[in-house]
Amino acid sequence: MKFDRNTVIGIALLGILFIGYFYYTNKEQQKYQAKKNEAAKIEKARQDSIALVNKPKEDSIRKVRDSVNRITNAGVFKAGADTVAKEISIENKLIRVTFSTLGGQIKKVELKNYKGQDSNWVKMGDSKFDKLSYRIKTGNSSEETANLNFAKIDSTTANGNKTIAFTLMGDSSSGTNYITHEYTLKPDDYMIDFNVKMQGADKMLDGGMMNVTWQYAAKQQESDLSYERQNTQMGFVEDGEFDYHTIGRKSSKEFDEPVKWVGMRQRFFFGIIAAKDKFTGGSKMEWDDSPDSSNAVVQSTANLKLQVPAGSPSVVGLNIYYGPSDYTILKNYNLKFEKLINLGQGIYAFVRPINKYLVMPIFDFLKGIAGSMGLAIALLTIFIKLITSPLLYKSYLSGAKMRVLRPDLAKLKEKFGEDKQGMMMEQMKLFREAGVNQLGGCLPALLQIPIFFALFSLFNSDIDLRGQNFLWASDLAAYDKVIEFGFNIPLLGSHISLFNITAVITSFFISIYSMRNAPEQDNPVLKYMPYVFPIFLLFFFNNLPSALTWYYTVSNLITLGLQFVIQNYIINHDKIMAQIEANRKKPKTKSKWQERMEQMQEQQKKMKEIQQRNKR
Repeated sequence: MKFDRNTVIGIALLGILFIGYFYYTNKEQQKYQAKKNEAAKIEKARQDSIALVNKPKEDSIRKVRDSVNRITNAGVFKAGADTVAKEISIENKLIRVTFSTLGGQIKKVELKNYKGQDSNWVKMGDSKFDKLSYRIKTGNSSEETANLNFAKIDSTTANGNKTIAFTLMGDSSSGTNYITHEYTLKPDDYMIDFNVKMQGADKMLDGGMMNVTWQYAAKQQESDLSYERQNTQMGFVEDGEFDYHTIGRKSSKEFDEPVKWVGMRQRFFFGIIAAKDKFTGGSKMEWDDSPDSSNAVVQSTANLKLQVPAGSPSVVGLNIYYGPSDYTILKNYNLKFEKLINLGQGIYAFVRPINKYLVMPIFDFLKGIAGSMGLAIALLTIFIKLITSPLLYKSYLSGAKMRVLRPDLAKLKEKFGEDKQGMMMEQMKLFREAGVNQLGGCLPALLQIPIFFALFSLFNSDIDLRGQNFLWASDLAAYDKVIEFGFNIPLLGSHISLFNITAVITSFFISIYSMRNAPEQDNPVLKYMPYVFPIFLLFFFNNLPSALTWYYTVSNLITLGLQFVIQNYIINHDKIMAQIEANRKKPKTKSKWQERMEQMQEQQKKMKEIQQRNKR
């Protein structure tokens, strides 16, 4: 197809016109969109201005509506609709309790002997979530007492006891009905007595039943929030029996039987509500370990039923405890509070008596004379090593005998080669002739297991360790932060504890020393396990309290010293050799277990020989 000159010029002109058209159209669309956006901004600004102008009106309307609702819900307790709350505090040597007239309840409790993360007194029960309330009928409506203002305040002091009372008065249409919340704080006591006095309880409560709601948010008090959560538990006494739940495993508990108290222990601090009589069955407790608040360990809500006794006025007795989870303090209340202290729980419950009757009394004594917690732990370690030293000596004696028998074991290995069964039988015979107990070296290791778990539980729950510094550790109740990476390493975290390193290194030295005295192993797992174990400790111990890794370090150092002294200055190897030779000459009697074992090994040997013949 041929194009003349005019055709080409025409096509070019049309192309230019199309390009110009699209260019112009695009520019006009951009201008239109810009004007539209500008108009939208102006409209939004206008709407915002209108909203800003109307906001006071809306706020005023909302305030009026809320005020009407409060007055309506307050019913015959119109004075309680006042939202202007007052705060008042009472204190003793241990705590300062601040109350609010709104709800006639505790606003916060400050513990004078303990410092929080902000270096001020530890505060408990002071979040917006915390409340203690129950619903009452107010005439034609109902309301939670936490929303009513107990404006009338009375305070007295008698025999060192400080009492403060908040009263919610009914109007003339209610007769003489009123509610009084009376709190008494005794000298040198964390427990707060709480009495609810109700005149006209039959008109305010259905069937004389008070449905109490106790909300408590345990705030973070320690440096490691995740570890604090791991050591937080909900406890209660139902039908006279204590029980507990670790958070994360369950999230609620319904009570079919009467309940004496419910509480939450967040490692070192304890919040409890207890009935002077009992909460009835049908009560319930729920908790959330993933609260919205970033500094909350867990939030719990207890819905507790109380049968209000008849009377004029009717009096309901409660106790509230906000304080340390100190075993001695809690035990003195004789309400089984102390059972929630982890001295050994669950599968480790077998170590609880060790802590109660042995370790704790000795440790408490050493705390009083040592001058520092770190030194007290070192002295406790020495004491534990002293009482276990007889078994330790037997272990080293057994190891020395094994070392003497090494040449004989080498000959047996050369003789039997790959015949493991024959080697085992002859080895047992050699040990029996020499009077060597193969399990003799295991007893001290087995004994260390309950002691370690006892101290693991104790050092995680002993509040006396909290905030105590020693050497480079600023808090023996937490890991030391000498070496921090600034980034996270899987299984290790963002730090490495220096006490953890000393524990691992000393464990490694013990492994080296012990393997020198042990018979050679053909099994590579058994051969290298003693060297692998200290590496495992590096990861396992890294987040544990410095008190525990310091104890382990001291224990290892003492063990190394004892090994050296016993092996080089106490155990006489020539005497052992002579004793072994004498034992070999004595007639041997086999136990029934040894006879059965040898019979079994003999049968296995014969079966193996038959299998080998069949293969041929």
